[in-house]
Amino acid sequence: MVKLDRIVTRGGDGGETSLANGDRVRKDHSRIRMLGALDEANSVIGWLRASCRDHNEIDAVLGMVQNDLFDLGAELATPGKRRSSPAIGENYPAFLDTQLARFNAQLKPLASFILPGGTEAACRAHLARTTVRRSERELVALGAETTVAPPTLQYLNRLSDLLFVLARVLNEEGGHDELWVPAPPHRSP
Repeated sequence: MVKLDRIVTRGGDGGETSLANGDRVRKDHSRIRMLGALDEANSVIGWLRASCRDHNEIDAVLGMVQNDLFDLGAELATPGKRRSSPAIGENYPAFLDTQLARFNAQLKPLASFILPGGTEAACRAHLARTTVRRSERELVALGAETTVAPPTLQYLNRLSDLLFVLARVLNEEGGHDELWVPAPPHRSP
């Protein structure tokens, strides 16, 4: 377990920070941008959970997801560390696949794209989804520079899908989904 007895270290005052292996990097390093995006996603999921307290199953899954995101962050904050297997294994995206199937089974199929909106909880789920997508883009950028374990990318991809499905569930099982209506070509500004 981690023990944090001092929050202010002043170590980052010059624009650098330490990775978990002790390496110092600039705060705009691709690994730090990725970890920051992951932190934002986890925070937005926490905000989503605050509006899901009456949805015990969703809240429980999101709590597990928040812990998973810390696991993912810990792996990505420790470059070069040798493990017999990656911290984020195939079981992580498999868990999300199970949740996707379970929650999606409650919904009617979509015949159109939907606009992000509806209930407050659904709006928060959509914001969490787009924040996770940003994390995924940052992970792809990091993967262009260094090796990234495939399950980490799979996890973020599945998580954004799960958050989309949960947004629909939180919209009273799609009852408050607002369908996208493309503008006709003759529409004037």
